[in-house]
Amino acid sequence: MGMQMASGPFGELVDRALAQIPAELLDLVENCVLVIEDRAPEPDADLLGYYDGTPLSERDSRYAGVLPDRIVIFREAILDICETPEDVVEEVRITVWHEVAHFFGIDDERLHELGYE
Repeated sequence: MGMQMASGPFGELVDRALAQIPAELLDLVENCVLVIEDRAPEPDADLLGYYDGTPLSERDSRYAGVLPDRIVIFREAILDICETPEDVVEEVRITVWHEVAHFFGIDDERLHELGYE
């Protein structure tokens, strides 16, 4: 069960997923870094990714001088649930887009309605 993929090729898939986001949306992403880690610590070792920060929809005039928000993608957790290289490409895309959506303030319920689980 699960795929194996080195961090370099996996990072290229993350870059490709980001490049597929419409430029007019991606241009709005600021003060946010995307990092790839192997796995979340227990008890969340199966977490595929997460967004940590203040969503764009909640930022106001007091939002200044803060550390960058973070989007974290967990390589090993994604690879664990994939059986083919095509599965990895699709799961990376879904996970990256899902976490970028959280940056914009779109919650899990709305993402589910849109088909991003």
